[in-house]
Amino acid sequence: MKKLRVGIIGQGRSGYSIHVDHIKHLPKLFEVVAVVDPLKNRRDRAMSETGCDAYPDLKPLLRRDDLDLIVNASPSYFHVPYALQALRAGHNVMVEKPAAKKASDVDKMIAEAKKAGKLFAIYQQSRFAPYFQQVQKVIASGVLGRIVQVSIAFSGFGRRWDWQTLTEWHGGNLMNTGPHPLDQALRILDYPTDKVPDVFCYMDNAHFFGDAEGHVHLVMRAPDRPAIVLEISSCCAYPSFTYQLYGTQGGLKGGYNEIEWRYFKPSEAPKRKATKVPIANDDGSPAYCGEQLKWYTKKWEVPKGKSALFHTLGVAYYRNLYNHMTKGEPLVVTPDQVRQQIAVIEKCHKQNQQIWGKMKA
Repeated sequence: MKKLRVGIIGQGRSGYSIHVDHIKHLPKLFEVVAVVDPLKNRRDRAMSETGCDAYPDLKPLLRRDDLDLIVNASPSYFHVPYALQALRAGHNVMVEKPAAKKASDVDKMIAEAKKAGKLFAIYQQSRFAPYFQQVQKVIASGVLGRIVQVSIAFSGFGRRWDWQTLTEWHGGNLMNTGPHPLDQALRILDYPTDKVPDVFCYMDNAHFFGDAEGHVHLVMRAPDRPAIVLEISSCCAYPSFTYQLYGTQGGLKGGYNEIEWRYFKPSEAPKRKATKVPIANDDGSPAYCGEQLKWYTKKWEVPKGKSALFHTLGVAYYRNLYNHMTKGEPLVVTPDQVRQQIAVIEKCHKQNQQIWGKMKA
């Protein structure tokens, strides 16, 4: 079994706390051999814990010819330029979310990867979330009937003042937290990736000390598909990480750790049709539509051993990436899917120039 040698750009919350950690848990598949970070204490930590080489800038890393993969976990503003540099230097590249600010920037990275004959992947680990996979299974089973609306909330309460609150650094809740639920929502929508759904988005700067948005309310629609309502807010005093599905035969609710869904079977329901005749009780008095349906209820709980959700998703992503690079297994998360996500984000920003108007093109 070949062990893939990895270089990581950035040793902050993503580069260290996510990517180094996940690779540590897959020692037979990957090893960190080099990192880049301008801060000496971060370089020293990486060298001490992994035995890797460490550089203060990108150039020495790109000159290496012994790397199987470069992970671009730099701040969001540098995702596109660093990825392009790495691809042009002949490296396989996986870039952290958000992949870019504009869909055209994703196109540039896809084109550069094709030109170089190299891998270009985007780290969207939430696709592997057990709760999301369960939601997909329930939808696919058909027991809920036609899905009319999907409501997703990734919200909590907290003030922020770091670089991720600044539009010039591609900050804001939509680009920081948003790629996780938006990636899931677009897979449920299942709209062709070369198209972009209709979008309505409202943003508010609340709770962010920078100029980016701390509250997002997003609605997506596409022909013959359910409405998607997505909320990502830092103003929710009652934290809400939930799914709700409305279907013609039932519904679903739940979150990270448990999901419940209930439904009726049309074959067991009374036959009905619209009528213009007034509805009445047995005694002739006016009545409202009412009937007793037999409801079926089912529950799901996250499997034991998968309670550390964030870690579970990352390891699953890395396994798929390894199998793609060594065995040709298809990527679960494809660049064209992420491009569609960025196109939606771009539409949202254009509708909220009062928040994103200061950002230079």
